[in-house]
Amino acid sequence: MPGASPDSHTTQPLLLPYQPPYDWDALLNFLSFRAIAGVEQVCNGNYLRSISYNGQTGWIEVSNKAARNSLRVTIHFPDPDALPFIISRVQNIFDLSANPAAIGAALSADPLLAPFVSARPGLRVPGAWDGFELAVRAVLGQQITVSAATRLTGRLVSLFGEALPENDRIGGLTHLFPAPGQLIHRDIAQIGMPRARGAAIARLAAGAIANAELFSAYPSLDDAVKCLRALPGIGEWTAQYIAMRCLRESDAFPVGDVALMRTLSDPAQKRITSADLLARAEVWRPWRAYAALHLWAAEGAAISPAPVRTEPCA
Repeated sequence: MPGASPDSHTTQPLLLPYQPPYDWDALLNFLSFRAIAGVEQVCNGNYLRSISYNGQTGWIEVSNKAARNSLRVTIHFPDPDALPFIISRVQNIFDLSANPAAIGAALSADPLLAPFVSARPGLRVPGAWDGFELAVRAVLGQQITVSAATRLTGRLVSLFGEALPENDRIGGLTHLFPAPGQLIHRDIAQIGMPRARGAAIARLAAGAIANAELFSAYPSLDDAVKCLRALPGIGEWTAQYIAMRCLRESDAFPVGDVALMRTLSDPAQKRITSADLLARAEVWRPWRAYAALHLWAAEGAAISPAPVRTEPCA
């Protein structure tokens, strides 16, 4: 563990099992490409991030133990009663409940996807620690590249995020991601983004404060997307993306994604439309989220979709 030493706040490492195969490298690459400076770090094959719960702070470190079909999780946190909450969030980030055999068998029935599934049989859908954090990041990323969105998010954290106490710092972790209350009534546009989008994030924060269950499970994917689309700055792509990564909706599908349409298009013909993409994806139900990850992986670029989104900011 880089730069850390055992103390009263650090639990004994836990092993969280998964069903093999598990494409750890692909998932870690996805997270690394989006790691928020000060909040997340990928180092020497390990994932670290700062965490908070009930006003207390700490961090987690996660690595893969392939021989045990498990992830090794070290949790540095003062309250042992928080462990079930923290473990649940880790399971969400790393998609530990997935059944790759069932998913692979279903997607391989499509000749188009079969070679992609064969190449990456253990591909997971990366989750998120916090729904509000993911939603803010998604809005920040509208109409810009993933790397540009990552830089903007780092600026947001440095300006508005709470600094970690010195004894909770490890590696490059210095801050917590801003809570909703830290982003309302703030000039978020000063991080270098359109003022309308900054205002949309402030209103998103107000919505999260008004509804504590905003990023919790919904009765159905349609219910989730409908509710999320009612939020400022959240269009169809973003709502589906949040449902995919935060709500663990296996059938969520980022409609209109440029990278997916590019991958499925025949170079000799006209590029397919959003409607074409949606129709083609029908045969992938109920695993459309995993199909999207396979197609993004086939597209390359560190499994890093960078769709050009044209959603309104208000």
